[in-house]
Amino acid sequence: MNPFRLIFLTLCVMLSVSALSAQNAIPSEPAPAVEEAGVPAPAASTPMRLNIGLEGSAQTGDVSVAIQLVVVMTLLTLAPSMVILMTSFTRIVIVLGFVRTAIGVPSAPSNQIIVGLSLFLTLFLMGPVFDRVNTEALQPYLNKEMTSKQALDQATGPIKEFMLKQTRTRDLEFFLELGRFPPTKIADLPLRVVVPAFVISELQTAFQMGFLLFLPFLVIDFLVSSVLMALGMMMMPPSIVSLPFKLLLFVLVDGWHLVVKSLVNSFQI
Repeated sequence: MNPFRLIFLTLCVMLSVSALSAQNAIPSEPAPAVEEAGVPAPAASTPMRLNIGLEGSAQTGDVSVAIQLVVVMTLLTLAPSMVILMTSFTRIVIVLGFVRTAIGVPSAPSNQIIVGLSLFLTLFLMGPVFDRVNTEALQPYLNKEMTSKQALDQATGPIKEFMLKQTRTRDLEFFLELGRFPPTKIADLPLRVVVPAFVISELQTAFQMGFLLFLPFLVIDFLVSSVLMALGMMMMPPSIVSLPFKLLLFVLVDGWHLVVKSLVNSFQI
């Protein structure tokens, strides 16, 4: 957490405690005012108090506002990691990076375009999951129909279901064995088992797709190298000659359309 926010929360709590203790203290009865002849006694002035509370709406069974602020700040810090590791972003960005490397142009398209396209494809693929999270968890929580803990449990359900559909059984068994868990039903698997198993499965699938993408471009490199060797052009780099042919092949087969279509169809939604 930011140290300035931590200092601000600490000051607020200290002010709240001091104000409540001053309010609950029993004031001593003032001495009766002596009225002089014709002069009325001055009225007792009420002291001003500052009361700063962090107790929220005092709903039973829910956490305080201070703890909710800490949770929100933690989620904002971990949001990039959650987007990368718990959604389809990992597979998409790795495969698009393999496409760029296989063609032989490591700087075109740029990293910003690759990451941006991966992010929008992730939002497109995760749209039904996010809609379920909004319907089953976020809206009931905003309407005060459930506590924050219940909303968090409801929100993890659709995301865990999506991850389990993409995860291999042997990866789940591997992490269950590492954690020395007893035989567990799929619906009862904790997130600390599902998330790493999902990441390992996504990496495996992404590298398999990358290998298949490299094969046609590798054939072009072999053909160009053989032709250059036969012509006696030993000093001519094959990559310079094969690059236009790779680009021509990728454009003729509408490569980006095929890659994106294959990526979308590879997810079980």
